[in-house]
Amino acid sequence: MSDDVRTEDRITPDRPLWRTLVRPRWIALLALALVIAGSFAALGQWQLSRAVESSDPGTSVGEEETPTALEDVLEPTDIIRTDDVGRLVSVEGQWVDGDFLTIADRVNDGPMGWWVAGHLATGADGAGPSLAVALGWTADEDEAKRIAAAWNDGEAPDGVVELTGRVVDSEAPVVPEPEDDPFEMTTLSEAALINIWQSTASPEIYSVNLVAGAAPAGLEQIYSPRPEAQTTLNWLNIFYAAEWVVFAGFAVYFWYRLGRDAWEREAEEKALAEGAAAEEGAPVGA
Repeated sequence: MSDDVRTEDRITPDRPLWRTLVRPRWIALLALALVIAGSFAALGQWQLSRAVESSDPGTSVGEEETPTALEDVLEPTDIIRTDDVGRLVSVEGQWVDGDFLTIADRVNDGPMGWWVAGHLATGADGAGPSLAVALGWTADEDEAKRIAAAWNDGEAPDGVVELTGRVVDSEAPVVPEPEDDPFEMTTLSEAALINIWQSTASPEIYSVNLVAGAAPAGLEQIYSPRPEAQTTLNWLNIFYAAEWVVFAGFAVYFWYRLGRDAWEREAEEKALAEGAAAEEGAPVGA
């Protein structure tokens, strides 16, 4: 065979590539490639949506909160999950007489003051686990002590009470400094309350506190806003999303590569055919 035509040499086709790609066969293959690429892109978008994880407790931003029964959130022996801190809950029970007290050094959206807290025996019959409840706040220490004393003297609501508020983690007990009042409490801690609370029908105690959503007369509502949603990125899902985008692009590129190969193969076959025809028509001995 003449050196003028070599199959391993790059042959420049005499017709543009688009003339091959607009044939019905390649248009049909393009449609298939686009469907596959679209599917890959949809999978990438799904992975990307899963990459953003929210820890908003129970509701989305702008959605009205609905209280959840406390017993549906955690058991008395459970440690509260991070996602449940600040969740709006409801609970019913009976106040335990004599267990109302004041908590000092409580900040209420700026000012420092005192909480009045109580001991709630949960359940309609008061036979359920004990729960520490922060009832309200005041900047006046004397007023806080007066209200706590009055409730201890029988002014607390009788019978079953229904409360709604935010559940927060129990606070750690604080050892007072030598110059501080040893009987003054500055944290609402179950570890400390268990030593001074009166006994109830149930020995169990919730390891959380309830910040009441409404304060009794003489106290201000404790500032306890809804927790802001915390979002985190899952980088593994982002990596998967990027992979699906690459696959989508490869599906279209694969169609293009097949079409170009067919275009070049046609040019080579045409060149071989022309070369063979030229050799057959050449004079003997040439």
